[in-house]
Amino acid sequence: MITSQTSPQIPPKYLQEDDLSEECKKLLFILPKEKGWIGSCIYNYQGFWTSPRLIQGVIACQQQFQAQDSDIILVTTPKSGTTWLKALLFALINRLLHPIFEQNHPLLVKNPHDLVPFLELKLYVDGQVPNFSSFTSPRLFSTHLPYASLPKSVQDSRTKLVYLCRNPRDTFISMWHFSNSLRLHHLDTNSIEEMFDLFCKGVSLYGPFWNHILDYWKESIEKPDKVLFLMYEEIKEQPKIQLKRLAEFLECPFSIEEENCGVVDEILRLCSFENLSNLEVNTNGKLSTGEENKMFFRRGEVGDWKNYFSTKMSEKLNHIIEQKFQGSGLRFLYT
Repeated sequence: MITSQTSPQIPPKYLQEDDLSEECKKLLFILPKEKGWIGSCIYNYQGFWTSPRLIQGVIACQQQFQAQDSDIILVTTPKSGTTWLKALLFALINRLLHPIFEQNHPLLVKNPHDLVPFLELKLYVDGQVPNFSSFTSPRLFSTHLPYASLPKSVQDSRTKLVYLCRNPRDTFISMWHFSNSLRLHHLDTNSIEEMFDLFCKGVSLYGPFWNHILDYWKESIEKPDKVLFLMYEEIKEQPKIQLKRLAEFLECPFSIEEENCGVVDEILRLCSFENLSNLEVNTNGKLSTGEENKMFFRRGEVGDWKNYFSTKMSEKLNHIIEQKFQGSGLRFLYT
């Protein structure tokens, strides 16, 4: 990896592989590893694949995070529409504290990732105990962790989990683009063929992709009051219906007065890809973790995979998806 002295851009903190704890260094010797999507290597920890620095963040999060019953945690696999749902969630939950029509709304001046921070990617990445004193209730967090690796306090409390799923084809293409843009200036880019083969083997960020989705899908069926399972494509298709569904799950439904005043429509407009991607903060700003905000706004479309997939790739992934999700009742929308 090129050092920060010779590179125009320092990699995000969660990708830096120096200053690892001794516990983490010892773990890396015994964990299975594969070629990395972003860094040089990716390791299998507790059944999912992630980078060395993030293993440190995961361990700290699992050991230290104390969930509150009022907490709300957004869960996704990477590149499933996380930025969009963070914005929707923040605007929805804070609509009394930050009225949606106000001119200086936080979403106009801050990136959604700064307003709804990742647990293992940001708050615990250094293995330190974060200061939660500035958080208002309900606290909003996000994570990419599989269900089995969530902190025990999250599983045992009445913390609500909002899970967002995106079809595997678009997720893969978005993940491939995003990981290559983070590798830029540091390592050579990865070919689509090589990363597609890894994805199909289950070796992807926080993957296997299908395990991640299936575990939360099952939890949403068994515990519908705790886990809400949303699909990216359904929000794109029926945004008002899905936003109202989210509000009801979080026990803050829209009043008739709010609907008549256009609050629902304004939340959707404020949080739209077109609006967020053109804001000054998202065209020129950077996250505290180092990434340029514009990296989180590539296309946001359904069906972008058609510009990249060969017939062979499509058939191979179809076969795997059919095998993995057989009997689950879960169906993906691709168009």
